[in-house]
Amino acid sequence: MPKTDMSRRSFVKSAGALAALAGVGGTVALSEDAIQAKADEAAGTEEINWSQCNVNCGGNCVFKWHSKDGKIQYMETDDTGNADFQARACLRGRSMRRWVNSPDRLLYPMKRVGKRGEGKFERISWDEAIDTIADKLKDTISRYGNDAIHLIYATGMYSTTGNPSKRLLDACGGYLARAYDYSANQILVAMPYMYGSDKKKGSVFSPYDAKNASSMTEAADHSDLLVMFGNSPAETRMGGANTTWDFARAREAIKARGGKVINIDYRMNESASGHADEWLPIRTGTDAALCMALIHEFIVDGKTDEEFLLTHTVGWDEQTMPASAKGQNKSFKDYVMGTGYDKVEKTPEWAAPITQIPAERIRELAADLENAKAPFVCQGWGPQRHTNGEDTTRAICMVPIALGQIGKPGTNTGQREAEPPTYLVNSLPNDDADSETGIVPEGGVPANAVTWSIPCYEWLNAVDHGTDMSTTNAGVVDKKNALPDGKLKNNIHFIWDYAGNCITNQHGNIDKVHEMLSQKDDDDLFILVWDTVLTDSAKYADILLPDAMRSEQLNMQTQGYSEWYTGVTVGGPAQQAPGECRSSYDVMADIADKMGVKDEFTQGRTHDEWVQYLYEQGREAAALEGIQMPTWEEIKKQGVFKQALPNVIGLEDFCKDPEAHPLGTPSGKIEIYSEALANIADTWEYDEDQSISPIPCFTPGFEGYGSTTDEYPLYCAGFHHKSRTHSSYGFIDELEQAARQQVWINPIDAETRGISNLDQVRVKSPAGEIQIEARVTNRIIPGTVGIPQGAWHDADMDGDRVDKGGCVNTLTTYKPNALSRGNGPAHSMIVQVTKA
Repeated sequence: MPKTDMSRRSFVKSAGALAALAGVGGTVALSEDAIQAKADEAAGTEEINWSQCNVNCGGNCVFKWHSKDGKIQYMETDDTGNADFQARACLRGRSMRRWVNSPDRLLYPMKRVGKRGEGKFERISWDEAIDTIADKLKDTISRYGNDAIHLIYATGMYSTTGNPSKRLLDACGGYLARAYDYSANQILVAMPYMYGSDKKKGSVFSPYDAKNASSMTEAADHSDLLVMFGNSPAETRMGGANTTWDFARAREAIKARGGKVINIDYRMNESASGHADEWLPIRTGTDAALCMALIHEFIVDGKTDEEFLLTHTVGWDEQTMPASAKGQNKSFKDYVMGTGYDKVEKTPEWAAPITQIPAERIRELAADLENAKAPFVCQGWGPQRHTNGEDTTRAICMVPIALGQIGKPGTNTGQREAEPPTYLVNSLPNDDADSETGIVPEGGVPANAVTWSIPCYEWLNAVDHGTDMSTTNAGVVDKKNALPDGKLKNNIHFIWDYAGNCITNQHGNIDKVHEMLSQKDDDDLFILVWDTVLTDSAKYADILLPDAMRSEQLNMQTQGYSEWYTGVTVGGPAQQAPGECRSSYDVMADIADKMGVKDEFTQGRTHDEWVQYLYEQGREAAALEGIQMPTWEEIKKQGVFKQALPNVIGLEDFCKDPEAHPLGTPSGKIEIYSEALANIADTWEYDEDQSISPIPCFTPGFEGYGSTTDEYPLYCAGFHHKSRTHSSYGFIDELEQAARQQVWINPIDAETRGISNLDQVRVKSPAGEIQIEARVTNRIIPGTVGIPQGAWHDADMDGDRVDKGGCVNTLTTYKPNALSRGNGPAHSMIVQVTKA
């Protein structure tokens, strides 16, 4: 009998085929190839297509779809290459099939027939939808101008062709763009004053590069102390293509060297779970107070690197102050030692009642930092998402700066770990202008003609009273001085929302958003929403379009922005899009046609031709860097290409030679004291309970430390949750059961309220009220409750408005920060919790 090599799956297929033949009758003699062919015909041929998790967690983990008869059957994840170098999907990523094949998928274009926000729609044709959108665009541009169109912040889709909206709107004359983002708003605004923003002068700050921070792999290889402020990669950056993998290796390596990992957070997050010795509990929003007390101890103990501070900084002490502020006791050292403006010495005893960390424990942490040979100090983006976040992010950076422990092996700059410096393929370009000359090729798309922008969190104010908004009262960014009186020319009259849930769910104060948008006249405001399911934001659409998912079209994406490697994945479609779902590119090409700019928008390429073009362009560029990517035909077959990256040390060149490698600050140095911020503090408009400081300091912030009342006696903060990426995946029941939406409350606070674990409770703030399940746990500090962000808002907005979905943004007050005009209230709330 001849030897065969047949898998179990092949055997089952063959058996099915033979059974089918037997049903016909007759005697048949078949070769093995013929048997397999008949098996495939009877069972349906299984196809494998590669894709990625395209949501905004930082990973873009790899999917391996198995399809049959044009329908996805199941998914595996990355199994290519070395087992230690695989972009394996996390729990939520592995549930993507439930999203793709969900019965809740939007299937047809629709228009609103009820009140805005009511969620009532009727089906229309694609022709009607496209005609309506084009007519509204033309009408808005004619009546107001392109700056009345706003492309709202949205991060629900990452791929090289994922969102062609900017390209289309640029071709139509431009739009009012956003500045900054919801993830790192306060960092993006505050840190450039400290680490630089002028390209001509030197290094420019970004939280999204490998220049201003060190890679977590550097900590794994050389650090003996890892101190994390509000940084939990096991929740925020899950999956094998995320930094949680590097963090796990760093923890093992550091402890093997006899070092420590210290996780500073108001709750024992998932990164510290199982490692109770690593958790240092702190009252939410008080990280800056802890930093001041630590630096106070460095000074008292004589451990500050005075030589480094003299040569590399401005504003550390009187000697390093700029001329405009000398002799006024305004230095950072004066502030810490109690000789500054407030005459309060920032001792551990001062910080203890603020932070809830005992003074002796603060001294122990200071000693750990002083004695470490290579302390790696980093922060997540939670601490800056407070109403005092601009000061907090700079204060955390001051910890390694004061010790002179930056720019060296195993150290970090105080920012979040670095992001990969190499992306192998580019996204669909927003414009075709030459970066050096600004010349647009014939038939190409020009750059956005609207040269001013608004902070992303200010869009709601711009809908309501945009023409009153300026740089000094709303942070309007007008780099080309195109606004003669400094104010916006128009309110927002057209909101364009592709793959986002930031109209309500991920924005602040949902009740206020509803009131404002629901009262707007149809002739005054038009909202276009594009999504795959009916999110809470989608309920406010005037036209609602069904998007095809990446797995339902040829798709390509680089690695994510978190895990330390570079790569690219190409694959699909794994199945046909259901109903009348279409790719956003194809729909926008149709809109461009109606607007008379189709040739400029498409450049004569189909969606799939753009994917191939972008890949081949990336392959050519990579070859110049010594990276040999597969050919287009090869990558289509193999699906995945990956390559490791060397470690980086943040600001290494500057620290070695600040004159040869200056920062992009006015002085070329780290500006602990910023004259620019001092001027802003004196000239901008903001409320009395807000502040702008030229030096990093501790201020409580609006609804921060000291603001609780008898009515609202608890502090409350949001946090990222394992079952969702922001609000993505938020409708999948299986994930909800695995990681429930619960308010974390300490047993001390629960007992006084008669609350037991799993009880239904009400959480009320000055902005709104939610109903949610209680999780009574010692894993959260007393006096503070925590609520996972991203849960889907679910309230009767014509009734009591109590949100049964437990969305934390029902509780957040809409009050943008003074400097960043950002989402500080996201983690700064005061609440009361009662049994439901």
